[in-house]
Amino acid sequence: MNRAADLAIAGGALVVASPVLALAALAIKLEDGGPVLYRQTRVGRDGVDFELLKLRTMVVGAETMGAGLSVDRGDSRITRTGRLLRKLSLDELPQLWNVVRGEMSVIGPRPTLRYQVEQYDERQRHRLDVKPGITGWAQVNGRASLPWADRIELDVWYVERRSPALDLKILARTPFALFRGTYKGETGGWKSAP
Repeated sequence: MNRAADLAIAGGALVVASPVLALAALAIKLEDGGPVLYRQTRVGRDGVDFELLKLRTMVVGAETMGAGLSVDRGDSRITRTGRLLRKLSLDELPQLWNVVRGEMSVIGPRPTLRYQVEQYDERQRHRLDVKPGITGWAQVNGRASLPWADRIELDVWYVERRSPALDLKILARTPFALFRGTYKGETGGWKSAP
């Protein structure tokens, strides 16, 4: 049932978002001629790696410059187009394709990097018992303003108590989290590269 809901929501959202994705792709390409998509290996359900898709918001090769995978506000590696895409969280739209492919779910803990998973304790590893999501309990509860351990705890809390009612609550609260600006942040910095 969850898979059917994921396919319906992600498929519908891709159709609705396709004009925005096309405009964003054009803007990215016109700005510096580099690739439109950024692909990064993330850890999914049961610790299996997958290729996360994002619209590229930073200069080509950004992960080898400056702060590496961490990104702070005002980071000079972020392109002009990238600033707008990040501000509106439009750079995350290609992850709808990750949902369609079955690597992610609409709702679940945000997928993290391998080095972060290697630091999990036994309780925190339960975060990997479900598919990672585009939005989740930590995102709607102030993710960017919370310490890393608190974010993980919120994700584990979700995994232990997930239900259709809780998922609907997260879906309803996600737009408010986006507008409040509390949605940003994946790897401990403002938002992950690129």
